[in-house]
Amino acid sequence: MQIAETRTVQKIGFLLVPNFALMSYASAVEPLRAANLIAGIDLYEAVPLSAGGEAVASSSGLSVACAGLSAAGQHCHTIFVCAGGEPRDWIAAEAAHATLRRLARQGVRIGGISSGAYVLAMAGLLNNRDFTIHWEHAGVLKEAFPHLSPRQARYIIDGDRVTCAGGIAPLDMMHAMIAERMGTHFARRVSDWYLHTAVAEPSAPQRASAPERFGTYHPALLTVLEKMEATIEQPLGRAEMAKLAGVGIRHLDRLFAENYRTGFLETYRNIRLDHARRLLEQSPLSVAEIGFATGFSSAGHFSRAFKARFGETPRLFRAKISSE
Repeated sequence: MQIAETRTVQKIGFLLVPNFALMSYASAVEPLRAANLIAGIDLYEAVPLSAGGEAVASSSGLSVACAGLSAAGQHCHTIFVCAGGEPRDWIAAEAAHATLRRLARQGVRIGGISSGAYVLAMAGLLNNRDFTIHWEHAGVLKEAFPHLSPRQARYIIDGDRVTCAGGIAPLDMMHAMIAERMGTHFARRVSDWYLHTAVAEPSAPQRASAPERFGTYHPALLTVLEKMEATIEQPLGRAEMAKLAGVGIRHLDRLFAENYRTGFLETYRNIRLDHARRLLEQSPLSVAEIGFATGFSSAGHFSRAFKARFGETPRLFRAKISSE
């Protein structure tokens, strides 16, 4: 595609939710700036937006001046909701839901970066859509919206919905969006500008490989540990896990004893409790509901296990989070 054919400035809006992740925002905005520099003309304009036109502070404290979503959003080609890791901020973004739905009906492409996809889910903009969200928030989203199934991908472009897991993954997403408009050769020049030589595929993993995460290359252990992560709500027994891994029960116990300071049951419980802690931080579910969602048979059992691991009850932990 010739640059002369794309002289219309494409406005890309970024609806900034308070405490948005600055790295994710910069990874999305900077490729647009580089594209303008390389082309020698303005191809893109990044437009920071907020629901009421007020400045918004990032998680690192940097404040960004914004235009109002309702007035400026209608002139945008695409609008990304950029959010961080605080559920209270996602809920506060409810004031923008109606405007986002209206802009979507008017043909503006709507996207979410990092936990911005959670805001889109709240607004009803991800129904029957293929989408992704940062891995840390995927479980919370599935608990709150059981009818939605986020995919573990770096970014997903599904027609007029574009979602990205955040972090540095927006560099990959913007490479794809610039290539869509300007061609792959031009997009490669933009990526090279940022030494982004290994552009990832959309479906590339969000996290390190299982061996890196778990600190082992033993195939039986990896099979069991990954299954533990996938069966938090309905934990499997030791015999079932051993059969799945193709080893005997005693051998499985020996593998955990040799490779970890905790045994099979404690490792499984810790994985479930770590997930419960994320739900307490990010989910509107009650403490009892979170206990059942992480495989505990009663609220009392959940409370005792949580206190044993983290030194305080789940109710006290949530109260402290809410008061901060």
